[in-house]
Amino acid sequence: MLLPLMVGLGAALGAPSRYLLDRWVQARHETGLPLGTLLINLLGSAGLGLLLGLAAGGALPGEALAAAGTGWCGAFTTYSTFSFETVQLARQERLGWAAGYVALSVLGGLLLAWGGVEIGLALA
Repeated sequence: MLLPLMVGLGAALGAPSRYLLDRWVQARHETGLPLGTLLINLLGSAGLGLLLGLAAGGALPGEALAAAGTGWCGAFTTYSTFSFETVQLARQERLGWAAGYVALSVLGGLLLAWGGVEIGLALA
């Protein structure tokens, strides 16, 4: 019963973190690319990779992984907003921006998750 509460607590911290970071980035950078969501998803990918690497190496208990990984990272990152923003770019006929956003998000997220796992394993 405690584990779902820990996941919920992680999520309760992750969602406002995403909101605040997105607003902070948007207030400082006006570009054609949704930089707030991009940064959030890249940070979340790296963070989850790090947590998974630490857990795989035995340095992070399963309960902490659930709270921080499923809870915080799950609520912090946002596939739905990424999808919506990509559709918006395409609807605005900014296909190059849309393609670049998808490429940066997917490839960057994969590379950062992989790097996070490797760092986590090395630290464990």
